[in-house]
Amino acid sequence: MTNLLEHTECNVQGRTIHRRHFVKRDGRELFLYGYRPHTLAPLNEDDSAVAKGGELRYHPLRREWNIYAAHRQNRTFKPSAADNPLAPSAEGSAPTEIPFTDFELAVFENKFTSLHPKAPEPASVEALKMMRASGRCEVIVYGPQDFGNLHSLGQDKRRLLLAAWNDRYETHYDNGCEFVLPFENRGDEVGVTLHHPHGQIYAFPFVPRVQQDAMMAFEAGYSLTKDMKIWGSEYGVAKAGGLSAFCPPYARFPFETWIAPDISARGPWEFSEEQLDGFAHLLGDITRRYDEYFQRPTAYMLSLHAAPLKAGDSFHFTAQFYPLLRAPGRVKYLASVEQSTGTFTVDVMPEMAAKTLRAL
Repeated sequence: MTNLLEHTECNVQGRTIHRRHFVKRDGRELFLYGYRPHTLAPLNEDDSAVAKGGELRYHPLRREWNIYAAHRQNRTFKPSAADNPLAPSAEGSAPTEIPFTDFELAVFENKFTSLHPKAPEPASVEALKMMRASGRCEVIVYGPQDFGNLHSLGQDKRRLLLAAWNDRYETHYDNGCEFVLPFENRGDEVGVTLHHPHGQIYAFPFVPRVQQDAMMAFEAGYSLTKDMKIWGSEYGVAKAGGLSAFCPPYARFPFETWIAPDISARGPWEFSEEQLDGFAHLLGDITRRYDEYFQRPTAYMLSLHAAPLKAGDSFHFTAQFYPLLRAPGRVKYLASVEQSTGTFTVDVMPEMAAKTLRAL
């Protein structure tokens, strides 16, 4: 197995970003990104067996594929600080997922993965459409500290995160994945079991229904660029570097906020340096506004909706925040109506949400 030092061609404000490729003892890949070359020697590692994904089953009434991965029932659940698997490893201590004493930002294959490039063929079930759960699931750890958020990380770390996201987009699309979703779950209400600041990346072997519908809408002529201009300042929250943060009039969550380039782009890999700076700034700014308004670390889901592999140039990238709160101290529950019909009941008008967040 190899332990390679690699350098990307990406520069952030004149600084080269370095990427180290390390293969763990259990065969999983680990990538270390940073403004400095990472040359530390690895410590002891856990080499226990890793499951190779689950299976995909098609829901004929909802017309969607779902992932079934029974082994994920045993994934790490709210460990103590001493057993934090996302922390740097330490001499003489139990190994963590990152077998180094320090790092800037890390991406590794999820040990409790739903998708795997070597996923087995599922056993056939009569009258059921099934498929291998190929693809890949990765964890992206924002840094060695077990505290912080997208705002407190600072602009330099957010720019490093964008460089890592773009590198993973390129890698997964080059490997034939149909859709790549970087995302972050934050807070107990979202079901987070590891509170060390981190996100995840799912590289799908198919285009999920939500993204398929979006791709079809853009190809049919829907223009988010045009609508953003029509909505104007009433739905706007903030602007930076040619990108806008806004609460769309058709938001499904109270205080749902999107970040999008003012002129359509398929994904952040097409952004200019100015746009990357603006995007990085707005990721932190929206997190700050949420925490200030809700008076606590806000529980939210953040997902990056970039173009699927085969989408055309009309696709318009958005980063979408879904808060799980509707007011300070009040949770927004997705109950029977939402779960049964997909029809959301929204307690806060998007224009009022935008006005509230804009004022912070």
